[in-house]
Amino acid sequence: MPTNNIGIQVNQDNIPEFQKIIEDLGRYRIEVGIFAEDDSFYAMIANVHEYGMTIKAKKKFLTIPLPPSEGRSASEIEGLFRPPGTQILATSENGELTPMFVLKEQVKIPERSFIRASFDEKEGDWTSLMERLLNKVFAFEITVEQMYEQLGARVVADIQAKIRSISSPANSSLTKKNKGSSNPLIDDGGLIQRITWKVVSS
Repeated sequence: MPTNNIGIQVNQDNIPEFQKIIEDLGRYRIEVGIFAEDDSFYAMIANVHEYGMTIKAKKKFLTIPLPPSEGRSASEIEGLFRPPGTQILATSENGELTPMFVLKEQVKIPERSFIRASFDEKEGDWTSLMERLLNKVFAFEITVEQMYEQLGARVVADIQAKIRSISSPANSSLTKKNKGSSNPLIDDGGLIQRITWKVVSS
């Protein structure tokens, strides 16, 4: 009775099951990340952080909001003006100046890779997990699809942990003030919550 290199016995009774496993291994795969069809905005945000980006003003300046703007755009705030010699837009009440926006010609968002960096750091762990799960597949304890589901869950957990751990390059002091957080990849938790996986078949 032949035995394969992971110690599983092959006989006439289980050959069809082995054939299905081989077929499924070629048919299924996992995809991990933020999927544009699910949330194009956060897919864009993830891409920006993964590779970095320089955002340039379409006209003269970008208007970077400060906390007093309370999420409003410049067009929604009456009485905005640019004090001479400054790079801000402000309002004035009873002689008191309140800066609302900082004016910048461009903003550079540095690369803060969390997907590629996770792969570099965790590839060995993921490979070891895959080997253990494959043993279970060939022992008929789990299906190929279930194997990929478990692997996908582990990969996503590791990427989310990477996001939580990133502290460099740090946010600017202005960004920290606006966000209320020093972690450059965590604002309201929207990005980390949308990291997910899919088991797809061809």
